[in-house]
Amino acid sequence: MIILIGGPSCTGKTLLAQRMLERYHMPYLSIDHLKMGLIRSGRCDFKVDDTDEKIASEMWPILKGMIMTCVENRQHMIIEGCYFLPELIRSLDESYLREVHLFYLIFKADYIRRHFESKIITHRSVIEQRLYDESRPLTQVIAEHERVRQLCLSNDVTYFEIEDDYETEIARVFEYFDGFMRGAD
Repeated sequence: MIILIGGPSCTGKTLLAQRMLERYHMPYLSIDHLKMGLIRSGRCDFKVDDTDEKIASEMWPILKGMIMTCVENRQHMIIEGCYFLPELIRSLDESYLREVHLFYLIFKADYIRRHFESKIITHRSVIEQRLYDESRPLTQVIAEHERVRQLCLSNDVTYFEIEDDYETEIARVFEYFDGFMRGAD
């Protein structure tokens, strides 16, 4: 089984992947690590400040190959990052798609307004040390989450929307995946 966790920056994708690793004993990959390795190697056609869509398109052949290899070898993996586009995922052959579970993690606008500084910005580096791009104002973050929500709706992709209490609502993700994991054993 391959679990793909998508969503905007600072939604807790890496934290969730870490918790899933601990709970399901599945390795995870942060696409940011792969992206930065490619950028620092000089072996890619994108830069840090390119759009998520450009980076996603450029990285997809590598991610696709990794997903296919894991499925063929019956290995489980969690991959998280901002760079999943549903149309790219659907380009996988059906035999691979049966083993892939894509979902997005997003915040409702009210959650962002209430917790922007106190939780979202404060906890952005709980797993990986990251600087916050101060040029991303609250309104832009709200717009990013709404864009991803619309992407999920228009592509019939599962998403979990944090509305009130982060920990309580993340528990819904685990409830969702516990059933899959029982079947994967």
